[in-house]
Amino acid sequence: MAGFKTLDDLAEVRGKRVLARVDLNVPMADGKVTDATRIERVSPTILELSRRGAKVILLAHFGRPKEGPETKYSLEPIAAATAGVLGKPVAFAGDCIGDKATAAVAAMQDGDILLLENTRFHKGEEKNDPEFTRALAANGDIFVNDAFSAAHRAHASTEGLAHLLPAFAGRTMQAELEALERGLGNPARPVVAIVGGAKVSSKIDLLMNLVKKVDALVIGGGMANTFLAARGTDVGKSLCEHDLAQTARQIMIEAAQAGCAIILPSDAVVAREFKADAANEVVGVDAVPADAMILDVGPRTVETVNQWIDRAATLVWNGPLGAFEISPFDRATVAAARHAAARSKDGKLVSVAGGGDTVAALNHAGVADDFTYVSTAGGAFLEWMEGKALPGVEVLKK
Repeated sequence: MAGFKTLDDLAEVRGKRVLARVDLNVPMADGKVTDATRIERVSPTILELSRRGAKVILLAHFGRPKEGPETKYSLEPIAAATAGVLGKPVAFAGDCIGDKATAAVAAMQDGDILLLENTRFHKGEEKNDPEFTRALAANGDIFVNDAFSAAHRAHASTEGLAHLLPAFAGRTMQAELEALERGLGNPARPVVAIVGGAKVSSKIDLLMNLVKKVDALVIGGGMANTFLAARGTDVGKSLCEHDLAQTARQIMIEAAQAGCAIILPSDAVVAREFKADAANEVVGVDAVPADAMILDVGPRTVETVNQWIDRAATLVWNGPLGAFEISPFDRATVAAARHAAARSKDGKLVSVAGGGDTVAALNHAGVADDFTYVSTAGGAFLEWMEGKALPGVEVLKK
C-alpha cells in the first residue's frame, strides 16, 4: 500500500521476535469473552506471522486500570479466547516487561504465539514513557501495529515502539487505512456523508471537516433538530442544543461556500414518549406538535437520502438517522442502510462506515457485511473523519 509499510515490505521474519500491537479490548461477562469480533479482526495478521515462522508476541490493553495491575483487567482469560479463534495455542505471560515477559519470550519456538499482560498495568504506557518503551522493545526485533482503534493514542505500545524498532502495519491496519483512503483521502466522486447521532456538540470538528471534503452532507438523528431550530423551525420537545444554533448556522455557511449540499429532514416521525412502540405519526418538520418529539426522519426524507446515495460514488457513514435502538424509530436507518448495502454489493458504491452506534445500527439492519468497509474503531475513526493526524498511523509512513 502506497505511503505505509505493511507486511509485504517485511522480507524475512523466521526466528524474529515480532511485537504485534493488537486490539483485544473485547466485552467480557463472567470471565468469558461475549463478542470475539476484535479477535477475529486481528487473526489474519497473527496467523500470517506465525506461518512465516515469527515468534509472535501480542501487546494489548484491556479496560482502564487506575492503579497498576487489577485482576478484573487481566488479559489471561482473553489468551484462551484468542487461541480458540486462531485454532492455535496462545501462551500467556503475567507481565508485559521484566523477568516474566523475558522468560516467556525466551521459551518461544518459531511460529509460537504469546500474549503479554495488559500494557496499561504500567503508567508508562499511556505516558509514552521512554524507559517503559525501551523495556517493551527489549523483547522484540520488529514492531507490527494492527490496532487502528488505538492509533489515535500516542502510547508506548502504539507510537513509541515505532521509533525503536522497524515498524509495519498489520493486515487489519492496512485494510482500515486503504478503506479510509477510498472514503475521504482520495475518493471517487460524488462523495456523500451521512452523519447522525444525538448531539452536534460532540461532532463540531467532524462536520466542519466534512463540508470541505464531501459533495453532500446528510444530517440526521438528534443533531438534525439543532440545525432545524437554527433555521427557525419549531422542533417541539425534541432533543435539541439551542445554544449551538450559531454553530449550526456557521457550518451551513461553510458548506455553501465549499459547494457542499446540506440535506436536513423534510418530514419526521414524532411521538409524545420515548419508548418502544409508542404512539407516533409522520409530520412535516414545519408541523411538529409542541408537545411531541422527533424520534426518526420520515419516509419522504428517506427517499431523498436514498436518491443522494444513488448519485454517490462514495458514501461515508457515521451515526444513525433516528432512535434506532427502539421500534419503530429504526425504520429510516434500516431503510437507508439496506439501500446503501445493495448498491455496494452491486459494485456501484464504495461505502465506508464506522463508530459504535453506526456498527450497531448496520448490524441491526443486517447489512454490516455488505458495506465496503465497516470500522470497529470508535475514537480513531471519528478523529480520522475530523481530519486529525493519528500518531499510531503517522509513524508507519514510509
